Amino acid sequence: MENKEIVKKLSSLVQLDIDAVHAYKEAIDKADNQQVREHLILYRQDHERHITDLSTEIRRLGGTPPEFSLDFKGYLIKGFTSLRSATGTKGALNAMHTNEKLTNKEYEAAQGWDLPPDLKQVIALAREDERRHLEYIERALQEKAP
Repeated sequence: MENKEIVKKLSSLVQLDIDAVHAYKEAIDKADNQQVREHLILYRQDHERHITDLSTEIRRLGGTPPEFSLDFKGYLIKGFTSLRSATGTKGALNAMHTNEKLTNKEYEAAQGWDLPPDLKQVIALAREDERRHLEYIERALQEKAP
């Protein structure tokens, strides 16, 4: 895969993580369970780290990473998260469950990209974070279900 194509693909992941950070902010603001809030804060930090790591790789390849702002899809995700989160912790978890299923799907697909080994490692680490996020959210939804 050529650098230009790699930059485009990595940029799509950066945008996905930017959108996720904004969604997490909405969920954190609405979650009333402190333990859940703490997990969501940590997961938002993971997404921020993904943005930093992937942006570094994009620059290394001669590209310019996306700005830290929402795209159209991000506005939809943020709005969806805000609405779902209005009911408190359970709503926030439900919203983030949907969002994390999307990020898991995208990072899973990224693992199949034809990338140099160092970039494959960056993607694999981020994919593991996403798996862990989804696993916790699913467990928390089961534990906190009425």
